[in-house]
Amino acid sequence: MDRFFIVTGGPGSGKSTLLAALAEQGLPHLPEARRAVIRDEVAAGGTALPWDDRDAFAERMLTHDLNSYEEAQTKDGILLFDRGIPDIIGYRTLCGLGIPADLTRAAESNRYNRHVFIAPPWAQIYAQDTERKQDWDEAVATHYIMGRVYQELGYILVPLPLVSPDERATFVQHWIAKLKT
Repeated sequence: MDRFFIVTGGPGSGKSTLLAALAEQGLPHLPEARRAVIRDEVAAGGTALPWDDRDAFAERMLTHDLNSYEEAQTKDGILLFDRGIPDIIGYRTLCGLGIPADLTRAAESNRYNRHVFIAPPWAQIYAQDTERKQDWDEAVATHYIMGRVYQELGYILVPLPLVSPDERATFVQHWIAKLKT
């Protein structure tokens, strides 16, 4: 879908902050599966968590992302995604888990705009929290794995500049406008 744009990268690189700035400018987005699944699992006392059962966690993220993709098809206009289905391939790769055939099929059949915004690691803003437990080295590794996965799936990476959220939002708006022409 040419109107579906992904923002990806490692944890703590400013993706969610960028998407909030874009939302203030009227560009809607669908939230990241990772945080939603973690909140739901913690609230329910479940084990499908990245620090407990990574395989089950990845399966829950896929279900969430497939539902988000389906929901997005009912909306009009440009829509941004805080990560996409290919990010689950990256997550499983990072964890040393196999890539199930249903995940590969989902990534191949549920396509996004071929240009993917990728937030590079940014030490000055990186911070851990109750849902982001990765250390800096894992955040950097995640960035590189996500980039590789998206490129292997035929996407073109558009690196985000290390600038304020408003300046990043302007950068994204400019790219989207340029791609629409």
